[in-house]
Parts: sequence; structure tokens; C-alpha cells
Amino acid sequence: MMNKVLLIGAGGREHAIANALKKSGAKIYAVMKNKNPGIARLAEEYIIGDHNSVSYVKNLDWVKFKKVDFAFIGPEAPLINGMADMLDESGIPVVGPKKNAAIIEGSKEFMRDLMKKHGIDGLVDYYVFTNSKKVEKFLIDYKKPFVVKPVGVTGGKGVWVMGDHFKTKEEGIKYAKKVIEENIGGERKVIIEEKLSGEEFTLQVFTDGRNIKGMPLVQDFKRAYERDKGPNTGGMGSYSMENHLLPFMDEKDYAKAMKILEDIIAAMRREGRTYKGVLYGQFMLTAEGPKVIEINCRFGDPEAMNVLSILDTNLLDISWEIIEGHLREKVLFKDLATVVKYIVPAGYGTANVNKGTEIRVNEKKIEQEGAIVYYASVNDENGRIYTTTSRSLAVVGLGKNLNLAEQIAERALSHVSGKIYARHDIAKADMIKKKIEKMNAIKINRR
Repeated sequence: MMNKVLLIGAGGREHAIANALKKSGAKIYAVMKNKNPGIARLAEEYIIGDHNSVSYVKNLDWVKFKKVDFAFIGPEAPLINGMADMLDESGIPVVGPKKNAAIIEGSKEFMRDLMKKHGIDGLVDYYVFTNSKKVEKFLIDYKKPFVVKPVGVTGGKGVWVMGDHFKTKEEGIKYAKKVIEENIGGERKVIIEEKLSGEEFTLQVFTDGRNIKGMPLVQDFKRAYERDKGPNTGGMGSYSMENHLLPFMDEKDYAKAMKILEDIIAAMRREGRTYKGVLYGQFMLTAEGPKVIEINCRFGDPEAMNVLSILDTNLLDISWEIIEGHLREKVLFKDLATVVKYIVPAGYGTANVNKGTEIRVNEKKIEQEGAIVYYASVNDENGRIYTTTSRSLAVVGLGKNLNLAEQIAERALSHVSGKIYARHDIAKADMIKKKIEKMNAIKINRR
């Protein structure tokens, strides 16, 4: 079987995918909007161009002349835009859902309605509005803490949670009206959801549309600053445990989350929206068990780096099994803890982000620490690395336990310099202790 792979995307997630595919024996042909030096080194050939544009990719020689055997699409935007449909029509199979299945992330309203229609567990109370006066009237009378979400995709930056992103009901009303009036997320709609109490976690799965194989649980951190302060970001870091669970979760919690994702995949199939690729469930573990925060149509970023760094099964084989519809019985991962810490340009998350400045990375010393480096939204110009407005690169510490993995990641950070920032508190022992204490106080029902 041939193994030329078209990789779409330029972030840390895509560097991790490229690394896993290369280890599996694939030859990589990459399309990326900026020159990610990690992907560029792994690729046989690469093109710098708009990897989110279906029409742009359609006109590439690699597509027209069938130079590649299949495609692996990293980001959500090309999937939601129909990239998988176009490639399939061009004779190139894809790891990633077609447009009618990628809507699971493209529309939070669709996702909630699907769960409600099929009676899937983990659903929260939600209300959809298209009129700013009606959402204001509703919220004035609403008695519970709430969350304001654009219906469409906002890169993890559009969700506002009461008590975190706004303090008063009036502030929440103002933002809800703004979402509708300014078309945030691409639709003049807003979703109001009940605010959940607990700890967030990520469960990612491989699926061929019928079979589903889970990956290690991951917890990520979206807030820009330490102690979970500041604006939401695409993710500042994440961790996973050597037992593939989380410190505040057990196998029953994992099984319940898996059942929810299995039911979502089955519901999609019944509606003629067969889902093939990677599905990413963002959950809140509550006193009643896992509740769905959102469902995404691809690997998480940074969560892909956690799981792919310890994947023990050939990703090339998994990809073909997804495409051909016979996903194997077991997908194996090493029994190692992982800690991802993202390095971002100074001012990231604000209007004053430090763009276009050089970052110095000593990859050799990072590797000597026992860590992995994955590049993200940087530009490689004549061997020098420059910041963009987004996340720059991530280091991943691997260890036989979480404490060791965190220490390795932290030491690796010292080998990157420039006008940069990183959250040093991610996966520290005191942070983990607080999470365990919080969940113990909530008294999770583990029956």
C-alpha cells in the first residue's frame, strides 16, 4: 500500500500529526498558511498557501494529478468548509469528516439539537436566540448562572462564562446581544447554556463511522494567564496521566464519556452523516457525571500533542483503517504522562500581541531534557523563527509520572528565548491537588 499523505494545516497539532505519520512510514506533502519549520523538515514537498480554502487546494497539482494517496486534515475550518468532500470527489480519500458531518463543530445549535433529538446523555439546558431583545428579556428573568456562546466557530475565544468572563447579568446580556448584532461566529445567533460546576476534560477518539477507539484523557487550559486568569485562548497547555485517566476521574467516568461519543457517532450515521476521522469531546465532569461542553471535528490543539506523542500504534495504519471502514480492535498508547506547555508571543490574547519578533529555540537541548518541540504559528525565514499573532511553539515533557513529565517540560522552556510568555503553572502539583479537592467537594456520583 502506498503512503503519500497530503497534510492540511500549519499548527502545533499538524506538526504532531506529521511527526506521527512520518514515524509510521508516510511521505508527507504539506499545505500550510505559514512556514512551520517542523512540518517543512518532515515533508517531501510543501506549499505555503491558504490551507483553509477549498478552491485553493483543489487547484494544486498534488490533487489534480493524484500525487498523494490520502489526505489528513488538521484544522476545523477546511473540514467545515467542505475540503474532505472536494478531495474525495477528486479521488483522494480523507481522514476527516465531510461537510455534513463536520457540522457537529460548525454549529453548536446542531450539536445540541442532535443530542436532544436522539436522547443522548450529557446534554445541558440550552436556549437559542436570533433576536437581541428576546435574549435580553429571557436573561432578565433567568435565575441561574449562564454561559454565552456564538453558534458558529470562534477558535475557542468566543465563549463567555458567568463568573469568569463577566461578573454581572447585565454584562452577560450585553455580550449576548453583541454576538447577535455583530455576527460573531458567522451567524446572527446566540446560545445561552446553564453554567456547569466541575472540572473540564477532553476525550478524543478515532472512528470509521461505526467503530470508535478512545485515546488517553487530557485536560487543557484555555485561559491566557496563570491561575486561569485572563482571556480565553486556543489553549496554553495540557496534560495527561500515565494511566490514561485524570487525577479526578476513574474508569467509570471514562466509560460514560465514551458512551456519549459512541451515541453521537451512531446518531450521525442514522441521519446520513457518517463521521470518519477524529472526534474530540470537550466535557465537564459534574456531580451527575460527564456533561458535553462541545464536540469538535478534529484533534484538539494542544491535546493532539499529548496523545500522538505516546501513540504506540502506527498512525498510517489507523488512517487507512478509518478510510476503509474497519478500525482495529485496539489502538495502543505508551503508559507515560505528558505535559504540554505552549510558548506564545508577549501580549498574546490582547490587541498588543508582539508579532514579527525572533524566537531562539535550542532544539538539541530540548531533546536532551527528554522533551519534544512542536512548532505552531511561526514563520521560518532563512532558518530564523519569527512570531505571528498566534501561538508559537509547544514543548512536551514525557515521564513515568506527571511530576516528572512536568519537570521535563519546565526545563525545556528554558531553552527558548525571545519576547515570549508561557504558563508555568500547568500540571504543577499544587494545581492538581486543588482540582482533586474541588471534585471531592462536589461529591461526584460514581455509581
